[in-house]
Amino acid sequence: QIDSVNGALALRPEIEKVVDEIQNRGFDAIFFIGIGGTWASSMQVEVYMRGRSSIPVYVENAAEFLTTGNKRFTKDSIVIFSSVTGSTSEMVKAVDKAHEIGAKVFGFIDKPEAPMVKQCDWCISYPMNEQLKFYMVANRLMYNNGEFPEYDKYNAEMEAHLAQALVDVEKEADPWAAEFASKKYEYFKAHPDMPHYFVGSGNQWGATYSYAMCYWEEQMWIRTKSITCPEFFHGMLEIVEAETPVTLFIGEDEQRPLAERVKNFLPRICKNYTIIDTKDYELKGISEEFRGSISHLVMHAVNNRVDAHMEAELCHPLEIRRYYRQLDY
Repeated sequence: QIDSVNGALALRPEIEKVVDEIQNRGFDAIFFIGIGGTWASSMQVEVYMRGRSSIPVYVENAAEFLTTGNKRFTKDSIVIFSSVTGSTSEMVKAVDKAHEIGAKVFGFIDKPEAPMVKQCDWCISYPMNEQLKFYMVANRLMYNNGEFPEYDKYNAEMEAHLAQALVDVEKEADPWAAEFASKKYEYFKAHPDMPHYFVGSGNQWGATYSYAMCYWEEQMWIRTKSITCPEFFHGMLEIVEAETPVTLFIGEDEQRPLAERVKNFLPRICKNYTIIDTKDYELKGISEEFRGSISHLVMHAVNNRVDAHMEAELCHPLEIRRYYRQLDY
């Protein structure tokens, strides 16, 4: 994992070259387009930039982009996307549509031999680390736009410390994750039809949504519901009872107060809640001012250990799918 993260960070010169070319050419907007987990990652980078940058940045679900379109999307727009296999049908069609309009496309595709590589105007192939690659793009865009003067300091810290810090998080989280998974499995056996609720906001919202959907539903076949922290108080709070299973993700970006509001409410009603707070982990070598920008990666590290122990508790390999890519639909 250390090699994987450091390898992704080493892509920075390639990413900078592409981003610099994009900004030198000019554009009217950046569109992060994805579906499923890649859409979630797109939401994370958009909210990261929203409060920091004047660059027009939008997120599109690929399937909705194909059906509804977007009048703001023009021949001068830039598409940024990520794909593991380069074969997801909605993404293939969305990139085709973008080119039909005349836009340029910057892709991150894990497999360099994937046919979709040829659909990109710029493409970087490196496995995994999707969110990290997206944030590297965002940081360069903002730096070039005069909005990230700490760019060099930030990158120096990440390249020196991030990989080891994330591994340290997994090591520290592992005993807790084993206990959490055991309790969740026992609850699941007793209440197989009860959804498990996941709550988060800011750059944790993409993590919350994708973790509930891509991991617990798709990989573990456990019913879930995900909700943002501000929206928790406009519906979901009414169905929370003492035994309702609720897991709250708390990060360290500007939306942390929204998560803390949920944290303060839950103990008044519920006794079956869990709080995962990235602030509980040291992240040696990472400055306080930069922790919020990687809190989604910290949460992912914690959940990696939860996944491993849930897999063992369920006796269910997480790569198994009943329907996804198993049949036409």
